[in-house]
Amino acid sequence: MRIGFFDSGIGGLTVLAEALRRHPDKDFLYMADTLHVPYGTKSKEDVKGYILEAVGTMMNEGIDALVVACNTATSIAITELRERYSLPIVGMEPAVKPAVEMNSATGKRVLVFATPLTLQLPKYYALVSRVDDTGIVDSLPLPELVHYCESLQFDKQIMNEYFRAKLAGYELNDYGIIVLGCTHYPFYKDILRELLPDHIAIVDGNVGTVKRLSALLSRYGIARGGGSGNVQFMCTGNEPGYIDKMQTALAYLREKDNLTETEPF
Repeated sequence: MRIGFFDSGIGGLTVLAEALRRHPDKDFLYMADTLHVPYGTKSKEDVKGYILEAVGTMMNEGIDALVVACNTATSIAITELRERYSLPIVGMEPAVKPAVEMNSATGKRVLVFATPLTLQLPKYYALVSRVDDTGIVDSLPLPELVHYCESLQFDKQIMNEYFRAKLAGYELNDYGIIVLGCTHYPFYKDILRELLPDHIAIVDGNVGTVKRLSALLSRYGIARGGGSGNVQFMCTGNEPGYIDKMQTALAYLREKDNLTETEPF
């Protein structure tokens, strides 16, 4: 039993880390589209082609289920992937709905961090329109953050300066929740937690995504077991150095245990 995880780079490792914690009896294939990372600044048409080609390679390698561990890729290609393949496929979307529900009674606003492309896509606007009846959701594009993450730039001083500059125009007392709307962003959860006021919660969609995966595996009758938590890494650029980077990044996540918040987002 092997579950495939796909992302443009190392961001989806934040979802994989959660899956490893909840499904240690499965094996995993992780594919990073290193030829084309980051997706957030590219055209929708180009990105769809990249995704379909990379997932086709994963299918040839042999997977029993697929997690599209990227909000942008989900928005662009999830429908076509489900039309092409009959195996369980789980996508992601920014955790806007639970954030709005949590904040509805507080009078506080919700701030969504995401890539520029995610924020431009109709699926994102449809999501916000569907769940944000009172107009409390604001969106902040953070195009540079994927580059920082891909460079394994986790220096606290550098990242504090970056986030302070991006948030300079926002009155943080008005906000109750920040949504991390890109799978790369949870790498910075600890840094953000120290930087932000205590009353602001930080949420992402990783736990909810893995719960949906668990439910879908059960629905498809896929038995427990069949693996031992082994992870095989691949990348479209065939770069040995990037394989090492992914291994380092996953070890960083598991050591830091950045995904300790287990609320059902």
